[in-house]
Amino acid sequence: MILIFHKYHGSGNDFIIIDNRKSQFNPAPGNRQALIAAMCMRHTGIGADGLMLLEDHPESDFSMRYFNADGNEGSMCGNGSRCIAAFAFHQGIFKGNEVIFTAYDGQHRAEIKEQQQYAFRVKVGLNDTRRATPLASSMYFVDTGSPHLVIFTRNIRKKNVFAEGREIRYSNSWSEKGVNVNFAELDTNGRLQVRTYERGVENETLSCGTGVTAAAIAAWEEFPEERKPAYIIHTKGGELEVGFQAPGHDGETFSQVYLSGPAQFVYEGRIDY
Repeated sequence: MILIFHKYHGSGNDFIIIDNRKSQFNPAPGNRQALIAAMCMRHTGIGADGLMLLEDHPESDFSMRYFNADGNEGSMCGNGSRCIAAFAFHQGIFKGNEVIFTAYDGQHRAEIKEQQQYAFRVKVGLNDTRRATPLASSMYFVDTGSPHLVIFTRNIRKKNVFAEGREIRYSNSWSEKGVNVNFAELDTNGRLQVRTYERGVENETLSCGTGVTAAAIAAWEEFPEERKPAYIIHTKGGELEVGFQAPGHDGETFSQVYLSGPAQFVYEGRIDY
């Protein structure tokens, strides 16, 4: 069967996207994981950090199903959500410049902020998020739709993210369900530098949307004198912005959380599966 797919990336985080509203991508459950993993393989497949299916949903404009590069169905993906929103815009699903979609963790609103042919800037609303949980000195756990550790460090450019991130992800504390490991540093200009080891990809990625969101929320705790409503965050793949409303009356929950950044169409292809 010939399958049409589209390739997008969001600040270097790249994805295979399939319009699956007619259920044309429907491999047997026993074959699905291996097939998706083969499609995401860098040297022998299409190559991607993950695969997403755009499908119909009774209560939203569409649903987003996200699969990690290892073929397992994943949780919320921030950069992926911006890419699939740009794809939905290309498919004519948007009403104006906004759309509502359903992901692993519920409904989200996406907005096209800028468009230049195949390059977009997309803002996605994320769920309310609990304050970062301190685990050790300068180490926090944050759930932003996916589980994240944020570790504040120095000399982040010299950090061996693959080795150190992998060691933590497969440690006794986290090996069962896995965790994303983010190393973060606040530079002299007040910007966050973030590098992420992603579970499911099992490597450092050029950026991670839910990871930079977790880093911004953790930075609010780590650097109280530098608190702000929005953080500019630099990753290997480019610049992202995370904003939120700081905890109010309950003192525990960040609301109006959003992630904004680029989403770029790369190419359309066909594969026989």
